[in-house]
Amino acid sequence: QLQLVESGGGLVQPGGSLRLSCAASGYTLDYYAIGWFRQAPGKEREGVSCISGSGGNIYYVDSVKGRFTISRDNAKNTVYLQMNNLKPEDTAVYYCAADYMGCVGGVIGKEYEYDYWGQGTQVTVSS
Repeated sequence: QLQLVESGGGLVQPGGSLRLSCAASGYTLDYYAIGWFRQAPGKEREGVSCISGSGGNIYYVDSVKGRFTISRDNAKNTVYLQMNNLKPEDTAVYYCAADYMGCVGGVIGKEYEYDYWGQGTQVTVSS
């Protein structure tokens, strides 16, 4: 059973940076795409970014393009989300999720396409 654990969330001022980590255990991530999703209070969960198993496909939602960077280190079984120039509207609980052979076709994918989920980490952007 693949297990995912997010870390790196916290409170940051507008314009600041955070790096989220998604550490996997129980199975290798080599063939799993990892997606980052977020859910703000009162809003639906939305896909933020995904990276394919090889790292060859990377997609972002328009609102984070140029500010967020997703990367992976398969040797460490970990995926990262570097978030720069954070804005108050980035405040949300961030989740990572795994989808076997996913993150293709130019889309992050829907929640139901991801089979394994972490517990989430809170990101708060406020002055």
